[in-house]
Amino acid sequence: MVIEATDLGRRFNRQWVFRRLSFRLEADSSYVFTGPNGSGKSTLLQILAGTLPATEGRVAYRHGGKTIEPEDFYRHLVIAAPYLELVEELTLAESFHFHTRFKRLRDGLTVRGCAERLGLAGALNKPVKHFSSGMKQRLKLGLAFFSDTPVLMLDEPTTNLDAQGAAWYREHVPEYSRHRLLILCSNQPQEYAFCGNVLDLGTASNGS
Repeated sequence: MVIEATDLGRRFNRQWVFRRLSFRLEADSSYVFTGPNGSGKSTLLQILAGTLPATEGRVAYRHGGKTIEPEDFYRHLVIAAPYLELVEELTLAESFHFHTRFKRLRDGLTVRGCAERLGLAGALNKPVKHFSSGMKQRLKLGLAFFSDTPVLMLDEPTTNLDAQGAAWYREHVPEYSRHRLLILCSNQPQEYAFCGNVLDLGTASNGS
């Protein structure tokens, strides 16, 4: 999987968040976008995911030597982010069953196996609306980690996690990002210490 951005820019009203960003992201590598609040980390991630249009520039996708049309890229990625909501009327087990209608689980995992790896086996039949914020975040990460997709996107992955949950993330993210293209947004070094490539949007040109 290769994602190539050329002269990307995004403007809200008359204010440019960033401009003239060009880079190439390749499979079997991890990348993190850093920068102060308002520098456009989440905006850039959403543009790469295809859920938000760029104001200028373009993004190209290739997988297995073949070009992927932007409208089909969603089939190849999974994303966990604070602004993406879970279906709270579903139980944990139902959440995984619903998710697998669109993205299959990797490594022959079962729904129960996923819940056990998350430390949430006791909540399999519990509605998500009764989960704590930390349990919801762990479920979001599990849905992303355990999906069989070549691209994994994470935005502020330890949001709402307690010390135990953050430790669980740090222990497992290297394993579940292996052989994938990982794109992460964070200002916390402990979330991305393993990443080999850092793009600081705070130092990128934002134009005028």
